[in-house]
Amino acid sequence: MRFFAFFLAFLGWASAEAREQIGSAHQFTFKSISGQTIPLSSFQGQVILVVNTASHCGFTSQYQSLQTLWERYKKKGLVVLAVPSGDFGSQEFASNQEIKEFCDINYGRTFPMTEKTSVVGNGSHPFFAWALKNTGVWAKPRWNFHKFLVDGNGKMVDWFSSPTDPLSKNVIQAVEKQLGRLSNMTAPH
Repeated sequence: MRFFAFFLAFLGWASAEAREQIGSAHQFTFKSISGQTIPLSSFQGQVILVVNTASHCGFTSQYQSLQTLWERYKKKGLVVLAVPSGDFGSQEFASNQEIKEFCDINYGRTFPMTEKTSVVGNGSHPFFAWALKNTGVWAKPRWNFHKFLVDGNGKMVDWFSSPTDPLSKNVIQAVEKQLGRLSNMTAPH
């Protein structure tokens, strides 16, 4: 039975929450689109939705949904972190300044954004290698706007494929579940 559970987890058929976690998202640091350091440990006690993004993709309109999600839940403890990447179809601007201007002007982006970063392959940011170890092969980003959900303790709890809009029922339910856990952790007993 234990082997079967391991096999399902390896394939990604077990939820990220059901897996035994390796490390924490809080061990990773990104560089912001403006050049500052973004240690994920600074989001301890908050839920983080990490999304690899691109400016010239069929899913680019999801930036509007990400902004709406951020505005709706940031005061409850959600952090939306966009990670621009040119890994899929070279659909991202060459410079961080172009990326920032495009997102700010066209989508009114106010949520945190990293510098342009690789999310797959040997040169990928270590966060994404960690995310795959904790979610399985099915959760590997296969295109832009792949989403990983991290709980307030830095544990991987869910992932969503590129076509899944950030305002979809599945994402909203997962975010609200984790935010509910945050409020239960901080509520007086």
